[in-house]
Amino acid sequence: MTRDKITTQTVLARKGGPKLKMITAYDTPMAEVCDQAGADIILVGDSLADNMLGFPDTLAATVDIMVHHAAAVTRAQPAALVVADLPWLSYHISVEETVRNAGRLIREGRADAVKLEGGRKRLPMVEAILAAEIPVMGHLGLTPQSVRAMGGYRVQGRQANPARELLEDARALAAAGVFAIVLEGMPAVLARAITEAIPIPTIGIGAGADCDGQVLVLHDVLGLSLNKHAAKFVRRYANIAETAVNALQAYFADIQSGAFPSNAESYHMDAEAARVFKEMVGEME
Repeated sequence: MTRDKITTQTVLARKGGPKLKMITAYDTPMAEVCDQAGADIILVGDSLADNMLGFPDTLAATVDIMVHHAAAVTRAQPAALVVADLPWLSYHISVEETVRNAGRLIREGRADAVKLEGGRKRLPMVEAILAAEIPVMGHLGLTPQSVRAMGGYRVQGRQANPARELLEDARALAAAGVFAIVLEGMPAVLARAITEAIPIPTIGIGAGADCDGQVLVLHDVLGLSLNKHAAKFVRRYANIAETAVNALQAYFADIQSGAFPSNAESYHMDAEAARVFKEMVGEME
């Protein structure tokens, strides 16, 4: 069944309503799968650096890489809203460069919106992108691009003062005009307080059940990685990597035994053409 295109206005209208279903995707086939499953939002996350490209963290993602993968996702023409991450250092140097990079994700990647990490210190960048008529999603709490500064992937806002700072960051982003905020790696009580305090949807990842929606990385949900350690907040719904290994082992075994390809999986001449060809071969010997 064809769905209506989800927009930022659709997302805003879901505040306090049916939970928003958000998932990452990095290419056309997976975007098609996510959309068919009913995703409201597909995030082309900079997490593709460690989930697809083999890097240890998200910091290796560049604007060129993000544009490439955003375009692959949007070529699936999903009904879901497509949000593309602004990668590390793409919105940290100047306002002009920030807007240019956000514009590339929209113009070349064909994304519907962009996402960036950080609170009040990123407001000048957020406001400039919004002034360029590009919708912005915020991201607070455990912000993976800050992994070096945080000393690793650590839950944020465990103490009262840092929690209050994150609440103020959320209020400031909402007042600036972002249409939603991802809350990652924070105590559930803090995520609930933020969700109740701001008029825009919150989307949790490791932030408890009281957010207006939830997001996980597709590779974690489907078990697409053999050796990746799953975070506490991840629930795995399949083990596709193991299924794929088993399928390939069966394929390789059929190659070795001669069972693949079968006669039905091969192309054939009609009988007369085959007879003439055999005669030609015989004359060539």
